[in-house]
Amino acid sequence: MKLLTKLTLFITLSKVAIVVLFVLLLPALVDKIAYQYNDYYLKEQKKKVLQVISKNGIGAYLQGEKNYGSYTMLKEEYISLEPAGRFTLSDTIATVRRVVEEDTLTYRVLSHVFTDNQQRYVLEVGKTTSTISQYNRPLQRVALFVLITLIVITIMTDLVFTRLLLRPLGLIISTRLVNRKFPFREQLPHISTSTTDFKYLDDSLIELMGKIKSAFEKEREFTSNASHELMTPISILQNKMENIMTDGELDEEVQKQIMGMMKTLHRLKKIVHSLLFISRIENDQFPKTDQLPLRELVTTIMDELDERLQEKRLSFSLQLPPEATIRNASHDLIFQLLYNLLNNAIRYNKPGGAIMVYDQHSPGTPFRLMIRDTGIGIPDSEMATIFDRFKKVNRNGQEGYGLGLSIVNTIAQYHGITITVSAAPGEGTIFTITFPDSMISG
Repeated sequence: MKLLTKLTLFITLSKVAIVVLFVLLLPALVDKIAYQYNDYYLKEQKKKVLQVISKNGIGAYLQGEKNYGSYTMLKEEYISLEPAGRFTLSDTIATVRRVVEEDTLTYRVLSHVFTDNQQRYVLEVGKTTSTISQYNRPLQRVALFVLITLIVITIMTDLVFTRLLLRPLGLIISTRLVNRKFPFREQLPHISTSTTDFKYLDDSLIELMGKIKSAFEKEREFTSNASHELMTPISILQNKMENIMTDGELDEEVQKQIMGMMKTLHRLKKIVHSLLFISRIENDQFPKTDQLPLRELVTTIMDELDERLQEKRLSFSLQLPPEATIRNASHDLIFQLLYNLLNNAIRYNKPGGAIMVYDQHSPGTPFRLMIRDTGIGIPDSEMATIFDRFKKVNRNGQEGYGLGLSIVNTIAQYHGITITVSAAPGEGTIFTITFPDSMISG
């Protein structure tokens, strides 16, 4: 999952969690606020009554009576005055039930004891609990609407800010890491960002890519130079040995030793030539502009290998559509790729065996070229390394130089071709060559 997706998911879920928590706590919060406001209201009413008594005396309420009681028309609020007697409690606010004109109602009541003319009185100011909570639901809806609006605004703001903040990281990934083909040829500019961490990451990647490119160039230059330099002494040694062989005075034993030395030189020459060939591919010295009829190309290769095919009494079958054409490729490289694979199919086959070349293709799937033989196969222990350079194999008494399949792999990578292998010892080998859609027509 991408970092931006994770941050977006976290921001959204955290805000949703806040909304859920607020919704769960909102009724209790609103009730508490309503009761606190009601208690404040009762205290203010008490102050007003005491101010009237202080100014006009308690007779303004009692008017000659021992008790005083007054309530609103709907009995939502009431005030009462009566002698305190032995009532000694301090001010209290409690929810109690009162009987008013044969109606039992629940009130939030403030009780206050005071003294007037050396007489102690109890003042009660009450308000029904139903009136306290009558505005709770509207308040809850308003609060919830305001909260959701703020949450949506903050989510949008967070997402925009996060996207802007992570934009340099996305550019670093897309320009430095995604679809970058080795070797790195172009020098990319630095990413413009005010985030120190992203600057450090960008600079580090550019520096690392530069070191990799430099190391690769040195290795490739060494391979190319070494290959060129080795070809000269090898050719000189071959010429001298050929001249010695023409001398009739050499005995048979010496001639055998010289022949062995010439075989070794020939092997060394092939290795150097292969290294030079790989170096030229990696140096991008083969233009990919040719169009190659696939069936015709395989036929041409098998014509060159026909003598070896007959030596082993191998049968060959070719089932490819005549219209299949490879585009945007190098003729020499594709020829070499198929030649090496078909040559191996002959080399490691059993006498009297068979080689089959066919395609697997259906609409909507890539074009696959299959090269199958009935040879000795490949052990599981060697499957993971058969394309490695200088990975020698020794099967059926025939030792390879370790460069044939490495050349095949290098050519495939150069063209964007995928090669897979399936094999079993004693049952044969199948090489599957998968071409990109842009390389195949017909």
